[in-house]
Amino acid sequence: MRINKHIALITGMSRRAADEAIKQGRVQVNGKPAEIGHDLHFSDEVTLDDKPLRRRVQTTTVMLNKPISYVCSRAGQGNQTIYELLPPQLHYLKPVGRLDKDSSGLILLTNDGELANKLTHPKYQKQKIYEVELDRPLSSVHQKSIEEGIMLDDGLSALQLSGFGKKWTITMSEGRSRQIRRTLGALDYKVTKLHRTQFGEYRLENLPKGKWKNTKNMLE
Repeated sequence: MRINKHIALITGMSRRAADEAIKQGRVQVNGKPAEIGHDLHFSDEVTLDDKPLRRRVQTTTVMLNKPISYVCSRAGQGNQTIYELLPPQLHYLKPVGRLDKDSSGLILLTNDGELANKLTHPKYQKQKIYEVELDRPLSSVHQKSIEEGIMLDDGLSALQLSGFGKKWTITMSEGRSRQIRRTLGALDYKVTKLHRTQFGEYRLENLPKGKWKNTKNMLE
């Protein structure tokens, strides 16, 4: 968050007034004079006239076991949405990444922007694990090709695989749209089941299909 927005939200002053306070040397970040346009990190300590500016925001994160046929959006355009599985008081939460309509499993929803960033930004390399079934057995030659990388329209796609025949566990740290389906489709395999069981430190475990539960921030 930009520092002038942070100051404005807490103090009620305008962003322009906040920038003026920064120019006047009244604002410090981690004990050093602030600069206009500075992007704050979650752990930064900000003071104005030597007084701490702390904004306490209650964050909520839930895990949902998404069934097949539900879409990860509020506007279903004729489809069922994951928000139909949540109580109205949680409809303000946003999904962290997505699963397509034909996929099932772990979806995280949160209002914690810092958490969402740590889970999805490429630099954090958060692993995602999927149970996958194919329409025919995967050959060892094609397994090796996938692990070395298949070139797709949006770049090289390399997946970690373990399993045998039609049933595989796939581990990946990217989040490109329908990446698993497209990677296997490039070798003429059709994915008949795709079920996410883990996203970073979050595991689906025994959460029933269509159910949700509150979860603590495991990245604190």
